Amino acid sequence: MAEVEEVTEGCRLPVLRRNQDNEDEWPLAEILSVKDISGRKLFYVHYIDFNKRLDEWVTHDRLDLKKIQFPKKEAKTPTKNGLPGSRPSSPERDVKRKVEVVSPATPIPAPTETTQASVFPQNGSARRAVAAQPGRKRKSNCLGTDENIPPGSCEQDSQDSLDGIPSAPRMTGSLVSDRSHDDIITRMKNIECIELGRHRLKPWYFSPYPQELTALPILYLCEFCLKYVKSLKCLQRHLTKCDLRHPPGNEIYRKGTISFFEIDGRKNKSYSQNLCLLAKCFLDHKTLYYDTDPFLFYVMTEYDSKGFHIVGYFSKEKESTEDYNVACILTLPPYQRRGYGKLLIEFSYELSKVEGKTGTPEKPLSDLGLLSYRSYWSQTILEILMNLKSETGERPQITINEISEITSIKKEDVISTLQYLNLINYYKGQYILTLSEDIVDGHERAMLKRILRIDSKCLHFTPKDWSKRGKW
Repeated sequence: MAEVEEVTEGCRLPVLRRNQDNEDEWPLAEILSVKDISGRKLFYVHYIDFNKRLDEWVTHDRLDLKKIQFPKKEAKTPTKNGLPGSRPSSPERDVKRKVEVVSPATPIPAPTETTQASVFPQNGSARRAVAAQPGRKRKSNCLGTDENIPPGSCEQDSQDSLDGIPSAPRMTGSLVSDRSHDDIITRMKNIECIELGRHRLKPWYFSPYPQELTALPILYLCEFCLKYVKSLKCLQRHLTKCDLRHPPGNEIYRKGTISFFEIDGRKNKSYSQNLCLLAKCFLDHKTLYYDTDPFLFYVMTEYDSKGFHIVGYFSKEKESTEDYNVACILTLPPYQRRGYGKLLIEFSYELSKVEGKTGTPEKPLSDLGLLSYRSYWSQTILEILMNLKSETGERPQITINEISEITSIKKEDVISTLQYLNLINYYKGQYILTLSEDIVDGHERAMLKRILRIDSKCLHFTPKDWSKRGKW
């Protein structure tokens, strides 16, 4: 058995951790760093095949030294660290390939302008169905964005098969296997705790805040301008000078206590960079830059007597050649699992409707972002299909293009969602979409819980043509 002194960076061995069911388990982990505090050794571990947000410092008694795997000596290549701003570093960003859209059972060519849908019963119990005629194969981008950071990329890890091939969400592991852009420093959480208004947040990932602030037990942020300071006393002094009570931008939506503010990354550079730094604490797979000029930020807030408190945000490129309507999207941890993530997504598509475009989130999506988007796409498309009515008494029909135009959801995302829900079937020589009782009942139950919705009448938004505005 190895000795504790032999455990170095790069070693792999089982490490004791407690899972969600409050049970002990011994997953394989990699040692990323070792430090000595008052003669006591601590080890920073990354659990292999688990999300990085679970990485932590552990003591030697949680290491299984009997099964240690020592690292192989390899030549290291230099890497660069990034800073606020954001564009995804994933190699999938620029890679394209041809794909054929297939259903779980039968190959289905990607729908064309004439592809139609009509309702058919499944096991005699369906309320509605939708049929599609085969069309020609299309070229599709192999899209891969990250949930759920800063300006250029998408929210809160599991790769979505938006290239037309359905796959189940992967609940553990990192989304991007290529870690050539990482080094040990950026793989380790560097902020212990953040105080933002009345909330204390425990970061999930590395964020490039100034190094002198990373050793502090608590990093204090102004919840309105997001300026970071090193102590509560500094924060209190800052609050006497800060006159902001809402994000520094135009309020383009308000209903009840929910408001959305549009912030230009060029006009409000300091706020945008601070927002990127905060967001990076909860979003992985991003290379950050100081250049926020090419991005718009849409910040969702909740209003009370003290001001407009940030709940979440998404960013988007002012000009996107890939039809991306979201670059990065995040709901802050205190507001997660309350419907705000889906509200952010719905708002991004409302903007696309006003712009007269179809949109899609930048890929690859993170685990939380993937779940939120799949849920939103499913509910939105099912809502359309269930409200179909036929004036002739025959089965109602609709094309994939029509669904895309009504919802502003890109056609590839419509197709992948229908296949993920396993709605496409082959019946009497044609492709149909079948809504079973289980699908319908599940959708109705989900919609009853979805209380927060965007009211398009409360949106006051005029899209700008950024191509005519020079360098933004």
